[in-house]
Amino acid sequence: MNVLIIPEDFRNDQYVLKPIFNRLLRNIGKTRFRVRVCNDPLLMGVANALNTDSLQEIVEDNPMYDLFILCVDRDCNVNRRDRLDQIEDHFGASFFAVNAWEEIETWVLAGVDTPTNWRWSDIRAECDVKERYFLPLVHQRRLTNTIGGGRKTLGEEASRRINAIRQKCPEDFDALARRLEKLT
Repeated sequence: MNVLIIPEDFRNDQYVLKPIFNRLLRNIGKTRFRVRVCNDPLLMGVANALNTDSLQEIVEDNPMYDLFILCVDRDCNVNRRDRLDQIEDHFGASFFAVNAWEEIETWVLAGVDTPTNWRWSDIRAECDVKERYFLPLVHQRRLTNTIGGGRKTLGEEASRRINAIRQKCPEDFDALARRLEKLT
């Protein structure tokens, strides 16, 4: 099965999403699933990623894919899930949508070792996870000038701890994983 991951902006998100989804799918026994991150068109943000016409174009331009997974940031918008449900209803069973709580980088933080003075509950409660936690970790680990601004290194590292991501991100990542487990 061919899976197309649709990020709100692939330029950096691809370095997190590809390794994490590859590992997740293997971990849940979906070894025949092949993952690609959509890089055309560049959606340039959540508003465009939630636009049904933009998504329709992606689906129509990629008929070789069996499953589409839209990944966007929640950005402290408590109603974001409602919009994702509408999108899923529009496209049907081959289209899943998830909003990372609060940003895609949260999944990375769930799968890597963070400073001991950081509490996970504080990370999950923060709207600006990228600025308050992810980027300081990138700086501390001296990854600022690496591919994806540290996302490639940390995304691959986090992917090796999928169960930690599932445990620490139950409302978003684990909920999606449980839906994927049901696919044949």
